[in-house]
Amino acid sequence: MIETMAGWLAPGELEQARAQMPILYVEAVPVRVDDSGEVTRIGLLLRIALDGAVSRMLVSGRVLHHERVRDALLRHLEKDLGPVALPRIPASLQPFAVAEYFPTPGITPYHDPRQHAVSLAYIVPVTGDCRPRQDALDLVWFTPQEASSPLVQQEMPGGQGVLLKQALAHVGCLS
Repeated sequence: MIETMAGWLAPGELEQARAQMPILYVEAVPVRVDDSGEVTRIGLLLRIALDGAVSRMLVSGRVLHHERVRDALLRHLEKDLGPVALPRIPASLQPFAVAEYFPTPGITPYHDPRQHAVSLAYIVPVTGDCRPRQDALDLVWFTPQEASSPLVQQEMPGGQGVLLKQALAHVGCLS
């Protein structure tokens, strides 16, 4: 199926682009915060991975041609969490990390067998009702301690567990 939305590549064109250049992505760690701004919960999507395994994942997706990063972040949050998640995108779009995914394992902690991708990663508080859509089976809220546990980390493919730990450290939730 060919996407008709402006900025999308046909599947063959996307495969050719992935083979020749890095693709820009955004990733979001949805969080709940208390009144003082401390992170109390981290939302992780439950998905079926390409290999058929059930895995936990962050909100993520490509930035379209001629799309602002802010708009891409909002689009993917709505796509994955639903239209009433009410994300609070930071005023400054400084990511907490830049993750470089390579098709060859071991170059960085991040691996995507399909492509070389560069991902801008953000921590995004959400205040509304999150109802996963698209290919997400569920959204589960974890405490910071649960999210950093080895059990949850091993369910996150491609280095997303490493990125989640960076997010937790960034907001002071790793001891």
